[in-house]
Amino acid sequence: MGAFSIWHLVIILLIVVALFGTAKLRNVGSDLGSAIKSFRSAVKEEEEKKDASIGHTIDADVQPSKEHETVNR
Repeated sequence: MGAFSIWHLVIILLIVVALFGTAKLRNVGSDLGSAIKSFRSAVKEEEEKKDASIGHTIDADVQPSKEHETVNR
């Protein structure tokens, strides 16, 4: 009895639509969608930068230095 049923959620949805109207809710939905899209692209760019910098440092570490070449001979 403590949990919300589907009918409670439907009534809450109808009240929200009556208060704000469908036009405002549509605008809020599109704004939220564009915010999520820009957040995902920013996260993807940061991951690409991180992967590129990690790859660069690994390549630099793999190259033997002149000092090691003379010691190994």
